[in-house]
Amino acid sequence: MNERLESLLRRYDELSGLIQDPELVKDQKKYRDTMREYSQLDTIAGTQREIEEISAQLADTKTLIQDEKDPDMREMAKEESRELETHLKDAEDRLKFLLIPKDPLDEKNIIMEIRAGTGGDEAALFASDLYRMYSRFAETKGWKFEIMSSNETELGGFKEIVFSISGNNVYENLRYESGVHRVQRVPATEASGRIHTSAVTVAVLPEADETEIDIRTEDLRIDVMRAGGPGGQCVNTTDSAVRITHIPSGVVVQCQDEKSQIKNKAKAMRVLRARIYEMEEAKAAASRSEARKNQVGSGDRSERIRTYNFPQNRLTDHRINLTLYKLDLIMQGDVEELFDALKLSAREELLQTTASVTAAS
Repeated sequence: MNERLESLLRRYDELSGLIQDPELVKDQKKYRDTMREYSQLDTIAGTQREIEEISAQLADTKTLIQDEKDPDMREMAKEESRELETHLKDAEDRLKFLLIPKDPLDEKNIIMEIRAGTGGDEAALFASDLYRMYSRFAETKGWKFEIMSSNETELGGFKEIVFSISGNNVYENLRYESGVHRVQRVPATEASGRIHTSAVTVAVLPEADETEIDIRTEDLRIDVMRAGGPGGQCVNTTDSAVRITHIPSGVVVQCQDEKSQIKNKAKAMRVLRARIYEMEEAKAAASRSEARKNQVGSGDRSERIRTYNFPQNRLTDHRINLTLYKLDLIMQGDVEELFDALKLSAREELLQTTASVTAAS
């Protein structure tokens, strides 16, 4: 048993006693944090107990193989031994993944930005399709979904849409969506039936709490204006649209979806805080920042992380060489298999890196 596991199990024993204290519930924040940590460690402790139980059964079975005189009984014991060894390896692999230190950002809520890239109206329509895909997945997870700002086209697509998703481990599930998504299909506007290739960029930003990012009022320039709709039409006769410029960083955020200037300002501040938070995180983790920059790129179809091929009903994620022939279901929000594969690949890479560092030291 390694030192990290021993330390976590000692902490689990401490929390097991702490959650029995009736005084804990009086501090709701401490109670939530304690229960969240306990839940995580309970999974680790349960897996370790499973390993110990299988190991004990395996030892008994091997003893039976040595002592048993009946050939049939010995063969049955050998078969059971092989099954137990498989179960033991599975449990040990699960424990290895559980012992990898969690990224503190994984539990964050997110703000997602989807923008049409190469492809004009067709790219805007696909941006709308991706928005529906993510919103339907969020519904299946019981997550809260809120549009922050949008720029809709006359055909019902989005040049840009920004929305927040909040719930359990949202960033952990959606963090790998940042990048260029390429679509190949016959657009609804195409009379000749030719397949077009378009691109949409997605950015996933962990949402920051107000206490995590200090934005000074004197660093902001706030402009108000009338909201506009598709084709430049006016959709509001009052100055409700808000544009906030963070002068030190140059980040600009605009929100106009609400009729209330106050609500638009509050939403714009959330988006601004998330963008600045990501910039601050990038300074502390340059590798993660570089990965995101390479993924998002300029929206050109040559820079892609994933291809959605509608004629073949195929989705291919180029980062992990995964191809699924159920694009129709995926676009309806059935993306659990895809997201699980991305998370597993990332964990395996991290596990290999951790093992390499441990071996080197």
